[in-house]
Amino acid sequence: MPLRHIGLALLVPLIWGMGFVFAKGAMSHFPPVLLMAFRFTVTAIIFVWFVKPPWPIMGRIFLLASVGATLQYGLVFGGLKYLDASTTVLLVQLEVPYLILLGVLFLKERLVLRKVLGIILSFGGVFLIAGEPRLNDAYFAIGMVMAGGVLWAIGQILARTLGNKLDGFTLIIWVAVFAAPELFLISWYFEEEQLEAIRDATINVWATVIYLGVVMTTLAYTIWYKLLATYQVNQVAPYLLLIPVFSILGSVLVLGETVTTNLITGGVIVMAGVAIIAIQKPVSESA
Repeated sequence: MPLRHIGLALLVPLIWGMGFVFAKGAMSHFPPVLLMAFRFTVTAIIFVWFVKPPWPIMGRIFLLASVGATLQYGLVFGGLKYLDASTTVLLVQLEVPYLILLGVLFLKERLVLRKVLGIILSFGGVFLIAGEPRLNDAYFAIGMVMAGGVLWAIGQILARTLGNKLDGFTLIIWVAVFAAPELFLISWYFEEEQLEAIRDATINVWATVIYLGVVMTTLAYTIWYKLLATYQVNQVAPYLLLIPVFSILGSVLVLGETVTTNLITGGVIVMAGVAIIAIQKPVSESA
């Protein structure tokens, strides 16, 4: 992999990892669902003019957006409001074992011993993190993030059913088009004081919205799909293991969060499990 592509592969986990940090900071002003609604609104308004409407599969994209974006981001970032960014980003890593389990259930994929070991390690690490005394009153928030991970995995299963009918960039934009109004409706029903938050928002809060909508959603995913189109999954997937590293460093440096021994130990176990699942031996080409 050329040095330029290695740099791009490192940029993706940096962008995604810091997204949790910046979103956590913005939640001191915006309710989490409203923040996500603005995130996808920015993505949709700026980029929808550059992609054609995929009318034949629009209904399936709507379902994917509702499950894999609206509900998933609502739960994950709703949980983030009550948890540290460092804790949340480690819990989010359960998306990988969830996807493996759902693939076995719905796509009849084979569950090999290596993946079973990775799943056991991942959940074991999460139980260690959840056992921290400071999280005794946060089990509901932990459950929200974990449920969001399940919905993300379901969304990926739905995305797989689309096959190669459209490129990743087009899918991201149209998911944003559907997710934005749904998130505004959820925010209107479940959250409070939205108008006051909008009226009093500072430039830093709006900068976070731009980061989430343009950089974290559109730019990072565009780079990611470009790398996937160029290299084998096993060549680029390991870089995503750096997401918690960047997020935890950012949460300590930017938000002043405290990293405990339980969090570090549990996090290492979770990431070891995810690594066992995600990193595969390259397939050798036949002579």
